[in-house]
Amino acid sequence: MTKSVFLTLTGRTNAGKSTLLNALIGEKIASVSSKPQTTRTRITGILTKDETQFVFIDTPGLHRGKTRLSSHMMKTAQDSAADADVVLYVIDCTRPLHEQDEEMLKSIAARKIKCIILVNKIDLLADKSKMMPLLLKLENSYHPHAIIPVSAAQKDGLDDLMQTAAALAQPSVHFFPDDAFTDQPERVLAAEMIREKLLRMLRDEVPHGIAVTVEKMQERDDRDLLDISAVIYCERETHKGIIIGKNGAMLKKIASAARHDLEQFFEIQVDLKCFVKVKEDWRNKEALIRSFGLTET
Repeated sequence: MTKSVFLTLTGRTNAGKSTLLNALIGEKIASVSSKPQTTRTRITGILTKDETQFVFIDTPGLHRGKTRLSSHMMKTAQDSAADADVVLYVIDCTRPLHEQDEEMLKSIAARKIKCIILVNKIDLLADKSKMMPLLLKLENSYHPHAIIPVSAAQKDGLDDLMQTAAALAQPSVHFFPDDAFTDQPERVLAAEMIREKLLRMLRDEVPHGIAVTVEKMQERDDRDLLDISAVIYCERETHKGIIIGKNGAMLKKIASAARHDLEQFFEIQVDLKCFVKVKEDWRNKEALIRSFGLTET
């Protein structure tokens, strides 16, 4: 008899949800950076172990945004939590519990949604006993199904998480092929790999106003080479200059780093061409948000 369980990853921005998703799946399907709001849309990761299929939904980090894009991101996170069999609520143990954490955990408890709280980044605590007040508060205030300390970066505690999640799986068909690890189209995965390099290499004021679309992705007939053409959209001419850099140096650096990841992921040599265009204030323009695939509807 086959089983399945849908688990939504949610929590404050930079809590480590995407790192956790990649660690659980064993493939890099979600962008990871130190910049907040790295994840913008719902990302599905799939892991099938024996008869049980685990479907993990990574969602945008909870934050107080001021743009239409931020509103879409928060709606995605909230709707995904409401639709899940189980919520995996990720907390950064190195930061105080935020009022948004408390609001979301209260909402989850009020709806009687099964919740596993993952206290992440325990590898950054020299003295693990310092977590005890936080663990007691989480248990006494929100009564989750389980609280599991983990380190997504070190893959510590993930076996406990998987055992707990497996016990919550219900008899069901598998909704995805057993060898699938995501439902994301290859073009979306490629665009996210490029955007991750932009997030890592650019100044703080630029990354939030960047979107990436892959316009062409085609393997050549005469040789093992994958041609990828991507457009990087930004909101200002000054940002375009920063992305390109002096004599194109920054864009070349970004493309080179992205090409390395693309070749590893697709297991083929890649010819990557990146272009930069300006779409002023696109994060507040509904049509552009939709055209970039950054809304669920």
